[in-house]
Amino acid sequence: MKNSQSSSGGIQFNSAPMVVGAVLIGVGSLMGVAGLIVGGTAMMSATRKWFRELDVPPAEVLKRKWGQTRAATVAGASAWQHHDGVHAHSGR
Repeated sequence: MKNSQSSSGGIQFNSAPMVVGAVLIGVGSLMGVAGLIVGGTAMMSATRKWFRELDVPPAEVLKRKWGQTRAATVAGASAWQHHDGVHAHSGR
């Protein structure tokens, strides 16, 4: 029985493929980040251009929609409070 190498009894990995794998993961991550930056920049540019071309600014649209929402809420609450419990009958 030869005992020239001491064995720890655990799993032994070949370090070269592990290093190559780590490098490839790092390179892939950097490419993913670069893709996010390029895509995000293009998206922001297109969004800014779209906002500039709108007839009504987004802030004005938001104000109008908020006013409509408040009016509908008030109307619904008023109708709910003044409901007398009598159901309308259809002409049957």
